[in-house]
Amino acid sequence: MALARQISICLSIGMIENDIFRALADPTRRAIFEKLASGAMNASALREGMQISQPAVSQHLSVLRGARLIREERQGRFVNYEVDPEGVALIAGWLTKYRAYWPARIDALKALLKDMDQ
Repeated sequence: MALARQISICLSIGMIENDIFRALADPTRRAIFEKLASGAMNASALREGMQISQPAVSQHLSVLRGARLIREERQGRFVNYEVDPEGVALIAGWLTKYRAYWPARIDALKALLKDMDQ
């Protein structure tokens, strides 16, 4: 039972990672996410400066929410959106897996380029 649960958790984390990167692949969603990185705001404020309809903003927010990158907080009839720290932690965790890989690869590339120059 414990093994099945661990496998299920690993699979769901992989699916969440896929959702995160699929969500951030869209430039409009990245722009919305970056705006929210500066602080919470409502959909109208997010739309300012963007050539996008309100329904389109709502769809993008839905995708970002589904990927657990943002969360919403209702205050009466108003809804504010903010970056979800748990989603950002998943991105940081994914990057950590590769942090050890790149320095060695870059050092090997530098050595190769130095050898090619000689």
